[in-house]
Amino acid sequence: MKKTLMAIAASTLLAAPVMADEVKLGIILGFTGPIESLTPDMASGAELAIAEVNAAGNFMKGSTTVTSVRGDSTCVDAAAATAAAERLITADKVNGIMGADCSGVTTAILQNVAMANGVAMVSPSATSPALSTLEDNGLFFRTAPSDARQGQVVAEMLTEAGYKSAAISYTNNDYGKGLADSIQTNFEGMGGSITISASHEDGKGDYGAEVAALAQAGGDILIVAGYLDQGGKGIIQGSLDSGAFDIFFLPDGMIGDSLPEAIGPDLDGSIGSLPGTDSPGAAKFAELAETAGFAAGPFAAESYDAAALILLAMQASGSSDSQVYKGSMMDVANAPGEKIYPGELAKGIKYLRQGLAIDYVGASAVELVGGGESAGNYAEILIDGGKVTTVGYR
Repeated sequence: MKKTLMAIAASTLLAAPVMADEVKLGIILGFTGPIESLTPDMASGAELAIAEVNAAGNFMKGSTTVTSVRGDSTCVDAAAATAAAERLITADKVNGIMGADCSGVTTAILQNVAMANGVAMVSPSATSPALSTLEDNGLFFRTAPSDARQGQVVAEMLTEAGYKSAAISYTNNDYGKGLADSIQTNFEGMGGSITISASHEDGKGDYGAEVAALAQAGGDILIVAGYLDQGGKGIIQGSLDSGAFDIFFLPDGMIGDSLPEAIGPDLDGSIGSLPGTDSPGAAKFAELAETAGFAAGPFAAESYDAAALILLAMQASGSSDSQVYKGSMMDVANAPGEKIYPGELAKGIKYLRQGLAIDYVGASAVELVGGGESAGNYAEILIDGGKVTTVGYR
């Protein structure tokens, strides 16, 4: 079936191509806000895929070039994120969006801007389970797995490590609430006890009241489902200062070098989870990132893959129109077909130009399921010696 679809795409490409000499890809991430330490490498990941396609010289017409246009989602301000997306679409005329990052602003952009203008989005890091069932007109995809899956992983890790009870502090938004609920459901389903699940706001100067409530409830470990550059960091520091907790579980929004640098050695021994894989593509991407001068940090691989998928779907459909290429996204991401890894985008484009099928594996072992989201691979994280280290995969 997939080869038939590729053949149809090839014939369409020859008969009535809708192609441009320039394709613009919007990159909307929280360059300011609670994950601002992560987004430079995420943007560099996406722009690495763009640079690779341009260097290949065989995209679309062959003379077609891709340019990136950045926008700031802030991660938390829906109005600012919506305005940034409006600019990218109406003023900059982007043909697709790599982003957004945090779940709340991603939902706002999708519902208020992308759907209204018929522009496709591929998020590398929006993980709220609510996005799995949100009406999207077939325009929304994501290369990071849903937190429905992360909740299972967290519960398994806690249980295997021998933790019987845990408290949860979550950032008060779609991401935090969805992840906290998923963790609680799964952990309690495995026989564990959640002593309290309480929200916190980002941007506060003092988290004494929140920490006091967590301390009163108690627990073997504190799960902080927040953001590493704002509220989550404040909850951890307050817990350490008061002696409420000295060991923490850090889900994906809390993983990054800036947190152990800010907290210091007291964070050593804490564990966490982050989308990741030990696939050959991950190793290749790390090499390419190092050569390009940026770190293959949290969600950078997923950002590379998000941009690559958009461009490969354009090639497969012969169009830079979201309403056309959205139908090719699942085809290029999944088997059957020639496996395509980081550094092989020119090969992928060549196959598609010939009407052949590809299976884009990419940097994060991409496999799109359901309405177009990652099936889910996770790295197990340990904070050791002030560093974020990977100690296993699931």
